[in-house]
Amino acid sequence: MAVLPTDNLNLNGTVRYEDQPGRTWKIDREKGRIVGECDNWEAVRQAVEIILWTERFRWQIYQPWSGVQYEGLIGLDPGYVAAELKRRVREALLMDSRVTGLTNYAYTFSGGILHATFTVTTVFGNIEENAEVRI
Repeated sequence: MAVLPTDNLNLNGTVRYEDQPGRTWKIDREKGRIVGECDNWEAVRQAVEIILWTERFRWQIYQPWSGVQYEGLIGLDPGYVAAELKRRVREALLMDSRVTGLTNYAYTFSGGILHATFTVTTVFGNIEENAEVRI
């Protein structure tokens, strides 16, 4: 029994990439339960929230490219942290093919906490979000 293909394979053809449907379970945060399914804008909004809430490299259940790396910013200059946070958030969100960019990034620094607000642009519309980092 042959393990490798024995017929002539043509690998010179074009590769076609297709996005998979974005339908997913809808999470009700107040109840802490799954309450059905969602798609399109609602599914992307939920994915963006999960990406922003997940510390990158901490949880084995997520792929290494999932989440934002908030660690490593403690004790650094607030201006540097603001720029680095913007880069890290953008990098994490652009892993989702439905996200097209990050705009309207603004931040405030108060009491050792940097609070950033921004708009996530997606193929389904914009999502207003925020992130906080203790420095």
